[in-house]
Amino acid sequence: MDLFPSAWQLWVAAALAFGVLELKLTGFGLVWFSAGALVASLAAGLGLTFLLQLGLFCAVSAGLFAASRTLFKNVFMRDASHLKTGVEAMVGQEAVVMEAIDAPHGGTVRINGELWMARSLTGAILAGELVTVEQVEGLKLWVRRPSATLSSVPSGEQNQEKV
Repeated sequence: MDLFPSAWQLWVAAALAFGVLELKLTGFGLVWFSAGALVASLAAGLGLTFLLQLGLFCAVSAGLFAASRTLFKNVFMRDASHLKTGVEAMVGQEAVVMEAIDAPHGGTVRINGELWMARSLTGAILAGELVTVEQVEGLKLWVRRPSATLSSVPSGEQNQEKV
């Protein structure tokens, strides 16, 4: 009776250990190492060398891990929309003019409970009016009245502000 386990038994024990850890931990990744260990145990049972067993374990684990990432991203996440956060989420939202916005100096708007410096794309805007944020440039918002048509930031004003 041999007291030392054979290589295939050690690989099966490793596969079981990875499987138990997969169940206990919150991530989804150790299952692929468990599958790699099962393939390595099959290789050990066939009498392949330890280096080939280790190579199969690494190749199968890495291959399944990479394939699962691609599978999950392309199949399960294909309809997921990009979540906008921070200033990226402000574009298209409405803001309230707190300090009148005039051509040379701009004004202040309140959006999401915060005060922001603002410039108008459509001329002077009085305090209390609702505006729509068209773009964010540094710490300044470019806004327009909701009824105004979309336009771009005048290049002359843009260059003056950067000086």
